[in-house]
Amino acid sequence: MDLSRLIQRSEFEWELPQKGNMRVPGVLYASRALVEAMDEKVYQQVRNVATLPGIVGASYVMPDAHWGYGFPIGGVAAFDPEQGGVVSAGGVGFDISCGVRLLHTGLTIEQVRPILPDLMDALFNTIPAGVGSVGQIHLSDLRMSEMLRGGAWWAVEQGWGLAEDLDHIEEHGRMAGAMPEHVSHHARRRQADEMGTLGSGNHYLELQQVTDLYDTDTANRFGLKPGEVVISIHCGSRGLGHQIGTEFLLEMVKAAKTAGIALVDRELACAPAQSEVGQRYLGAMRAATNCALANREIITHLTRQTFAEMVSEAALTLLYDVSHNTCKEEIHTVQGRARKLLVHRKGATRAFGPGNAELPQEFRDSGQPVLIGGSMGTASYVLAGLAENEDKSFGSACHGSGRAMSRRHARQLWQGRKLVDDLRGQGIHVRSPSMRGVAEEAPGAYKDVDRVVESAEMAGLARRVARLRPLGVVKG
Repeated sequence: MDLSRLIQRSEFEWELPQKGNMRVPGVLYASRALVEAMDEKVYQQVRNVATLPGIVGASYVMPDAHWGYGFPIGGVAAFDPEQGGVVSAGGVGFDISCGVRLLHTGLTIEQVRPILPDLMDALFNTIPAGVGSVGQIHLSDLRMSEMLRGGAWWAVEQGWGLAEDLDHIEEHGRMAGAMPEHVSHHARRRQADEMGTLGSGNHYLELQQVTDLYDTDTANRFGLKPGEVVISIHCGSRGLGHQIGTEFLLEMVKAAKTAGIALVDRELACAPAQSEVGQRYLGAMRAATNCALANREIITHLTRQTFAEMVSEAALTLLYDVSHNTCKEEIHTVQGRARKLLVHRKGATRAFGPGNAELPQEFRDSGQPVLIGGSMGTASYVLAGLAENEDKSFGSACHGSGRAMSRRHARQLWQGRKLVDDLRGQGIHVRSPSMRGVAEEAPGAYKDVDRVVESAEMAGLARRVARLRPLGVVKG
């Protein structure tokens, strides 16, 4: 990206000035090197998002940003429905409520290392992964509607999770306002056999070792100890979320035209939030969010079963679960006035700071756990939200390291089988049904997660708590 078009506000904050049909400026949070490395389409998409009606504050970009559909991945934008604000399916993404949860195991690396290959085999054989993967759960239309309303609560009621997990999940495990009646038959059919599955792409289940602590007081509050083995689960709403996104994007192209919204890019398809289309999308999107929350809870149940069979002394407890492809109705203070906004986070995670009433009581003093996934074979991080971020990006932070190249380019540079062998030589055991998928998710295809997280901290989005090194990966 050409930095001459930006105004540098600080070492880790850049402004794209408001001009032309932009309603607000753009703001990018990243180091000089990361901004320079961002593809040109990020610049254009930041500008495009800033043209949408009812946008508040700025069109924001996180340090891991790269080109996406309509909105950049790593983009954040809030809209005021009372001021003609819109909701955009492209601003949420196709994998609705894709997110990460982190589990303690109560085990040390010394306890896990001798059985690691067998443990990874068992997890791979228990939790379906890959394109078109299906699980052992089949949902009738009635049970599908119950799941879409109930989220992780529904999973727990069915015996696929623990009640104590619920307070450690964003939205307490169930997003209010879900309207399963607005989820199409086709979307339901795609999801009927996919509960409890990881899917493909960058989704994974990963065993990790806590290697570094940056804030020991907060680490203690989070229960993180050096040498502990933890489990990270990254997946979303599978075929259902993708179908909802696809269908409503087509509807929103027409809805925008009907509402007199001039789209500078068709991929910005949107609808006034208070319109009939907008309300139907919000209801369906919230149902898909519950699908993702239920899916991660079921995968957690399967993981617990596997550990119970392999390591009886394991005690898998949930630290936190947070989504990063969402549109949330939140109250934020803008120019001294509390306003109810629709905050779109696409490839960006909520990062609420200390004192926020939305957080479980045990995190009110520390701030929300913010889970940043690395790429296969590289580190992940646990951060904590900062109160001052309310004024920076509506309490948002990056969600991962961010792609540095396309999947096609990655396949040209790496071979999956060789990557698996190389990672095993580093003590990282990869299990995947697709060597092509492994090549697409090569560590070198992503940005340097250490630099991305450093930028997030230096920009005041969240602060580092712990660094996690991968031990084994079940990869879609």
